[in-house]
Amino acid sequence: MTEGKQPFELKTVALAAFGPTLLFATGEGAILPMIPLVAADQGAGLGALGLIAAMIMVGELVGDLPSGALVHRLGERTAMILASLVSIAGLLGCYFSTNPWALGASVFLVGLATAVFALARHAFITTSVPLRFRARALSVLGGLFRAGYFIGPFVSSLVLAISPDKRVVFLVHIGFAVATLLLLLCTGDLSGADDAGDRQTHDGLLSTMTRHRGVLLRMGTCAALLGGLRASRNVVLPVVAVAAGLPPSATALIIGIAGGVDFALSYSSGQIMDRWGRLWAAAPSMTGLAIGHVLLFVVSDVPTFAAIAILLGLANGTSSGIIMTLGADLAPHPGPAQFLGAWRFTGDFGQAAGPLIISGLTAVAGVAVAGVGMGVLGFLGAGLLLRYTPRYVPKRPALTAER
Repeated sequence: MTEGKQPFELKTVALAAFGPTLLFATGEGAILPMIPLVAADQGAGLGALGLIAAMIMVGELVGDLPSGALVHRLGERTAMILASLVSIAGLLGCYFSTNPWALGASVFLVGLATAVFALARHAFITTSVPLRFRARALSVLGGLFRAGYFIGPFVSSLVLAISPDKRVVFLVHIGFAVATLLLLLCTGDLSGADDAGDRQTHDGLLSTMTRHRGVLLRMGTCAALLGGLRASRNVVLPVVAVAAGLPPSATALIIGIAGGVDFALSYSSGQIMDRWGRLWAAAPSMTGLAIGHVLLFVVSDVPTFAAIAILLGLANGTSSGIIMTLGADLAPHPGPAQFLGAWRFTGDFGQAAGPLIISGLTAVAGVAVAGVGMGVLGFLGAGLLLRYTPRYVPKRPALTAER
């Protein structure tokens, strides 16, 4: 991609990518805490609650691979419009469901739509933003996703204060999805003419994965480990607080503060990557997450818990957008969507596996051992990043030629 005569500014992609991302993420953040509660109202047992809540992540995993081909054929804007429509259909299914299995199937459909939407916005930034601004753009994208997940539950809380029916949160997400759809319809085509022509001939999914199997295996493992540590952080902190007997009010406040620190560092992460290289954000972040997990065994009081939670927030904040940025750097040009679909699968797989590993180790050996186990995986991931990132990714993106 070559930079035009006019200097690039991030605001040029704000309406097309950032606005829809914040709207869609806020709607999804509004429904996630309520899915298990709605399932319980419909008669689901304790064992089924977690499964139904996890169906949105399962849908994303299943949707990651075929979404690359869909985005490649339709273009980013059309794919996001289609994803918004499918999401609305799934949310209507959630609202009108009368049993847990219908609810789970509808949540799965929402997850499929989320996979297509996320891949489309990722591909758009990859092809539309110059290389030396890419990390900052993707870090903002990641930060907006986190902001939506942070704002969404508050929106649900306000709505539920008016209506006692928990299913109304699905109507909230429908409202945000409709707003996303309208915003996309008001913007021009996100794809350039060259990209449109490239869609006529492209490798299939299997050939793409075969051609890039080396980088997907090596760097994809790094992405999976990083995704696993980031997701396990959200699970292990409340569990540690319970095990240490900390007051629920203090636990909620500290986790909220750590989340604020995490969000505040989103743009800084992109600046680090664009100025000094991807490794300067990826390796310290992975190492910090590993250290934070290992130190969980010393938590016995509120100050110690706060210090470790903030350490994990700092480490996670410096990783904002890193998985998407590495995927964009590694993707073939033109036509990166097929590769990005496979790449996103690796990160999402790690995010799905991380909480399962934490839960399994906690059940078998206790939360302290679970934290140490995840920490060991984090140190392994940091070592893999140090070995393979210089091999596959430019060291100083701001000083390299534009694609």
